[in-house]
Amino acid sequence: MYKKFSNGMIELITGPMFSGKSEELLRRLRTLSYAKFNSLLIKPEYDNRFSEDEIVSRSGLKEKTHTLKNINDIYNLLKNDKYQAILIDEAHFFGQDLIKVADDLANLGYLLIIAGLDQDYLRRPFSPISDLMAMAETVTKLQAVCVVCQNIATTSYRKIKNNELNYIGDFNEYEARCRRCHILANKVKKE
Repeated sequence: MYKKFSNGMIELITGPMFSGKSEELLRRLRTLSYAKFNSLLIKPEYDNRFSEDEIVSRSGLKEKTHTLKNINDIYNLLKNDKYQAILIDEAHFFGQDLIKVADDLANLGYLLIIAGLDQDYLRRPFSPISDLMAMAETVTKLQAVCVVCQNIATTSYRKIKNNELNYIGDFNEYEARCRRCHILANKVKKE
């Protein structure tokens, strides 16, 4: 399925909270391990909800990872080992620098598999993931189930009052919602 591409490649896994992005990233890591790929797994230091040094899916899958404060620090990790693939979870927390770094690493021949939110809690495009969608060779957009109407959910609704863009939370702070239920809830919230 994968090989070291001379011109590299970016694969993007995106969708709302509770759609299984981390689980899909770990599934792809497992597939790469079957093919004997030497893979580097990273996540932002900022996201320590479930573990300081592991990527943990809500289904219980977990894998040891490197945590980085700044995505540019990835170059230090690449100096000593011969990685073929780089997998990045919760990538939206790395900010705009991720766009240049991802493009650079793909140009150097790495396979990048990047998982992150494509929309913020107000349904606006969430950069850098929204920008990477245009650059990626493949995009997998996952959905969740709306907690209100049980239709397909494509958004992350913030239940609490907090305007911070990068607010870490889980079931107590967020819900998966379809477009309609997200819009209706925000109208009620404003009234």
